[in-house]
Amino acid sequence: MTKVQAPGAPNRDHDTENFPTASLILAKPVRAKVMAFYRFVRMADDIADSESLSSAEKLARLDAMEAALDDPRTSLEEGARMQALGVGTDEARLMLSAFRQDSQQARYADWPALEDYCRRSADPVGRMLLRLHGTEGEAALRAADGLCTALQILNHIQDLVPDREKLDRVYLPQSWLALAGGEAAFFEPGNPHRRDILDAALDRVEELLDRAAALPRLCTARRLAIQSAMTIGLARRLLAKLRAADPVLGRVALGKPDFARELLAAPFLGPTDPVIVATRVSRAGSSFARGMATLKGERRRALWAVYAFCRVVDDIADGAMPESEKRRLLEAWRGKLTLPDCALSRELLLAREAFDIPLAECEAMVAGMETDAADHLRLPDEAALDLYCRRVAGSVGAMSVRIFGEPRAEAWGLALGHTFQLTNILRDVDEDALRDRVYIPLSVLAKAGIPDGPAASIVTHPAFAGICKELAGRAVGGFFRAEAELPRYDIEALRPARVMMWGYRRILDHMLRRGWAGARPRARMTRAEKFRMAVFAVTGK
Repeated sequence: MTKVQAPGAPNRDHDTENFPTASLILAKPVRAKVMAFYRFVRMADDIADSESLSSAEKLARLDAMEAALDDPRTSLEEGARMQALGVGTDEARLMLSAFRQDSQQARYADWPALEDYCRRSADPVGRMLLRLHGTEGEAALRAADGLCTALQILNHIQDLVPDREKLDRVYLPQSWLALAGGEAAFFEPGNPHRRDILDAALDRVEELLDRAAALPRLCTARRLAIQSAMTIGLARRLLAKLRAADPVLGRVALGKPDFARELLAAPFLGPTDPVIVATRVSRAGSSFARGMATLKGERRRALWAVYAFCRVVDDIADGAMPESEKRRLLEAWRGKLTLPDCALSRELLLAREAFDIPLAECEAMVAGMETDAADHLRLPDEAALDLYCRRVAGSVGAMSVRIFGEPRAEAWGLALGHTFQLTNILRDVDEDALRDRVYIPLSVLAKAGIPDGPAASIVTHPAFAGICKELAGRAVGGFFRAEAELPRYDIEALRPARVMMWGYRRILDHMLRRGWAGARPRARMTRAEKFRMAVFAVTGK
């Protein structure tokens, strides 16, 4: 029989984990069971991560550990302890399957493959804790799974370099690393694409943490609720640190002050859904947030949900990940619109119900982002451009006027959204070209004698500036019509739209003065204009 033992000192112990599972917060009898489970899976993990054992030796020891779970007379102390306490054997088996995978597989093709690994290597821990504390229900299970997967991926990102150097193991999917020129190029210190890929991965982690946010309030045991809140808080802190620093260039870790702050905050069970969404909006740093700030109470809350939703799906479409991953994530958001599973999707559903926002408008936004998700984007004709604008901007207008309290202005909001999007397209022609996106329709380009080809050659063609000038004329006309039609509606109710319209018009004016021939520095409002916009938001004048 294979002798089961770890090949050396543990890689880490419970007190050095990023996210302890058996903190002193838990009741003593429950903690004893959790520690028995932890010691068993810690040994298995150390075997799988051994630098001295061969793959065959690892598998033999892991098989022997699973056999110990079935043997009431086992000599393996860790297995006997679990049996004596009646804890976690089913969850341990699932985790053993992940550790076997670690013993044989060192790379992952795509994000679903990584999630499947996390489903077995991390999620069973959360489910075991819920079961021990008597918490049931699909919502709690989904929240716990989201938290455990997020913690596992944070560890993978934190340990990118040591995992690769010591174990020849890389968890970030190879299809993602290919966007940086391949695995070797990704790990080169000066790779300019690595930050974007890391941020896209961290966006996925943040979505998982937003799904987990409800967990503390779903736990029936107060102690587990507090531990869950502390763990989520620590995860958000590590997430922020990994956004601010590069784990390939140096170790990024939590410190004692992080643990102390989250321990003090944990009894309050973490931020509520509205606070999480408001934080997302604030972090986005948009000048046009001033338009939203003119609203109060439930109207502001609803508009923040709509804005945050638009930002999230836009970030997916723009993210540094394979097109197939973008489309999978956008399709997942279609499901979230009717079956919310995270803070943002819950807030969006409440906004839709409170202000009678059609589901079709949210679906239109997702469809527009599916257009943006293409690695190579060209629109065939003006009808396609109109449809695109209707989806990504008209939908926002249609949703917003309902929240503003003036649903009669839907047609006005649709038209204004179209004008805003034309302004965006004109502002971003060079930035979009870097992503191989050209929104000027091929039919319009052909009439001007511009052939399809690399985006950079299209936007630098001598005739391109004339097309932009003509499109800007359409946008100017759109603003004039919006101003002329305003008196038909409740002008005060539409103040947020008027504030955003004022800002967009300033940007368009800057572009008209600059033109589109030669260098095209990004058009921005001046400080004085931003101040004027803020005054307008407060006073309506």
